[in-house]
Amino acid sequence: MTLPTRRPKPWHPPAALLVRLASILALLALWHVAATLAASRTLPPTAAVFEVMLRETRTGELPAHIGATLARVAVSFTLAMAIGTVIGVALGRVRALDRAFDTWLLAVLNTPALVVTVLAYVWLGLTEAAAILAVTVNKIPNVAVIMREGARSLDPGLEEMRRAYRFDRATWIRHVLLPQLAPYWVAAARSGLALVWKIVLLVELLGRPDGVGYAISYHFQLFDVAGLLSYSIAFAAIVFAIDVLVLQPLETHARRWRPAA
Repeated sequence: MTLPTRRPKPWHPPAALLVRLASILALLALWHVAATLAASRTLPPTAAVFEVMLRETRTGELPAHIGATLARVAVSFTLAMAIGTVIGVALGRVRALDRAFDTWLLAVLNTPALVVTVLAYVWLGLTEAAAILAVTVNKIPNVAVIMREGARSLDPGLEEMRRAYRFDRATWIRHVLLPQLAPYWVAAARSGLALVWKIVLLVELLGRPDGVGYAISYHFQLFDVAGLLSYSIAFAAIVFAIDVLVLQPLETHARRWRPAA
């Protein structure tokens, strides 16, 4: 007796993905039309940009520069998220600390990234440590502010439950504090990723011998707009993929226990 075989269901891309793809295609078409009408060296057509991107990939320049930038983004992002989370939760939970250091936080938050970067290079030299420090310092206040708001909004009912059941500190952190802070942490991570990679490019442009920022500076000096755009688009696409494939699912998972609006 032959058992009937099940045919695999055809895969249909989700509507949100189709909308994103249609939007990207529309943008590329608009870019192509504008470049054709302008016929200017300052606005190269899409084909010229992707040709440069493929050439730089074959030579290994594009992967090498992107790899250097991603390494700086990963280290700076991790440090900023860890330090900023600790500071933000402490300020949100202890009112005396918040009153004492709120002005410090606002001062660093409103200091331009360029100033922090230049000072880091002046004090530590044109080193990798100075670059990482500049990016981390620029990102910490943003994380701290978001996490402070999360710590302030903890459900008082859950705090009463903790005292009633006499949770130890480890249990309270794992089952009460972290689940409530998770959505704020993911929000800080998503906004932080967009901020960190922009600051990393600035840091590389000013004082590093490799990375996407350095490559953009190099092509700018040659007035090579196609090269400049090829590096910008390639790295932006990678950051976009990280946000869509990693951070957005994390945000959905972190908010799963909240009631739908």
